[in-house]
Amino acid sequence: MNQKKAAGMTWRSIAAMLVFALALAGCGANNNEPKASEPGQGAADKPLQKVQVVLDWTPNTNHTGLYVARDKGFFKEQGLDVEIIQPGQSGADQMVASGNVEFGISYQESITMARIAGVPLVSIAAVIQHNTSGFASPLDKGIDSPEKFEGKTYGGWGAPVEEAVIQSLMQEKNADVSKVNMISIGDSDFFTAVKRDIDFAWIYYAWTGVEAELRGEKINMVYLTDYSDKLDYYTPVIATSEKLIAEKPELVKAFTAAAAKGYQYCIDNPEDAAEILIKAEPDLNAELVRASQKWLSPKYKDDAPRWGEQKLAVWENYASWMFDHKLLEKELEAEKAFTNEFLPE
Repeated sequence: MNQKKAAGMTWRSIAAMLVFALALAGCGANNNEPKASEPGQGAADKPLQKVQVVLDWTPNTNHTGLYVARDKGFFKEQGLDVEIIQPGQSGADQMVASGNVEFGISYQESITMARIAGVPLVSIAAVIQHNTSGFASPLDKGIDSPEKFEGKTYGGWGAPVEEAVIQSLMQEKNADVSKVNMISIGDSDFFTAVKRDIDFAWIYYAWTGVEAELRGEKINMVYLTDYSDKLDYYTPVIATSEKLIAEKPELVKAFTAAAAKGYQYCIDNPEDAAEILIKAEPDLNAELVRASQKWLSPKYKDDAPRWGEQKLAVWENYASWMFDHKLLEKELEAEKAFTNEFLPE
């Protein structure tokens, strides 16, 4: 997928790295360290608690609510001094699992894999209610339905889930996934790759799809949710560790409350929210940020009763799909993979 740093890495190798990192963190932890003052008490004389949140990728409109919460003072209201950082080579999940950062942007699929591998990551909020990703291709290639993947070249990042998802969609049309040529394109730009190496790729419409509109390059989108309810999973999510939840629940509550206020601001004020992200990250394409924010803001909450809320059925459905497609070695205890406990009422 265009916004994931997962090129060339299998999910099992990622999970193994997470387990190793968690073990190292456990060995090196100092349980006698003095704890920082708890946030959210509103006491003016208490210093702000420093917290880090790591992004999954370069800044984009999936992350605007965090920038709004930081720059509008919503984190400060909760007693937090939040630094937004970008992931290193190890990736956001490993940084959160190892305890190097408190919070991170993740995905339901990677948290599911991590938990199966024994890494206790937990999703505390869904950034977007419904999966807005799908398979994109230039209009002139005529790939407007899964059966038309046959005979075409798909460019991805080399994860087993990609072929499983493509196969799942093609089965709905009695098509044969073995007739799809799959290659890894790593971090290559979608627009360059479809002109040179491939016919279609997996993208988030909110960013790459909107960019196509701005470029005047018409594309076909085959959305996952049009072909399977089980593929309507949460992507992205905000994640933390079971350890932080157990040891500092007030910190998790304060962070989530401020993030929720930030994303609600984006829902209510998409134009101003876009300008906040542009000011914070001036290297971004300002026109793209504004257009993407307008497209995405209604989708943060969508049909949920509040921003961030997650359903057990969504976690169970996707995990069962993964298990059925042999992407999981055992079934997920879905109720432990997420929580709505820290969302504001």
